[in-house]
Amino acid sequence: MAPPGSMPTNVHISTHPCLRAKLSQLRSKGTNARETKTLVHEIALIVACEALASGLQTVSRGTDESPLGYSYNIETISPKVALVPVLRSGLGMLDALQTLLPDPVPVHHLGLFREPTTLQPVEYYNNLPYHRPSTSTSPSPSEHPKIAILLDPIIATGGTSVAAIQTLLEWGVKKVIVISVLASEGGLKRAAAEGGMGGQVEIWVGGCDGEVDGRGMIRPGMGDVGDRLFLTIGK
Repeated sequence: MAPPGSMPTNVHISTHPCLRAKLSQLRSKGTNARETKTLVHEIALIVACEALASGLQTVSRGTDESPLGYSYNIETISPKVALVPVLRSGLGMLDALQTLLPDPVPVHHLGLFREPTTLQPVEYYNNLPYHRPSTSTSPSPSEHPKIAILLDPIIATGGTSVAAIQTLLEWGVKKVIVISVLASEGGLKRAAAEGGMGGQVEIWVGGCDGEVDGRGMIRPGMGDVGDRLFLTIGK
């Protein structure tokens, strides 16, 4: 794991003991698809708890009554958020975030893959809704999410994360919170530099390995999470 002091201040690498143990289990070539799905979910849940404790605030929205008849203040989260999993592997993290958040939120999808020769990201799918002025049939601008929570399990070279962050900032969100399972040191630094010094990007990750190999895979890493989740290894 990279020393915390060597990383930009907007990068947060979890030190949770349970997460570290689960990450070791996930790395194993003997972990099957069902176990991989469970471990990705559990790691995403731990990282998300840490990320959203820092990135969200609590606000009051009136009162309600308990079963004993006592009044209490209702609390919820602010600001409005949207979940954006990167296809395919980000889908493995989606349920963890939906479980953690107190209310349903919009889910938008970005499809990105790395071109095998250049390792550059290629976008093949984008269903982000167009932000347009309010009409009688469209939500007001205040209802658009302020924060996009980007779900990208692996940050290897950082190219895919950078492309996704750029897309989300151009879409109009004020901040992007990236939640990841594992990253390389170089990929983290590259993704963290996106958005400049304005606090627009925060990256929360379960673990960090030192480097990538010639194929752009993290060493030692955990292989292609999408292939492991969906049993498409060797496609």
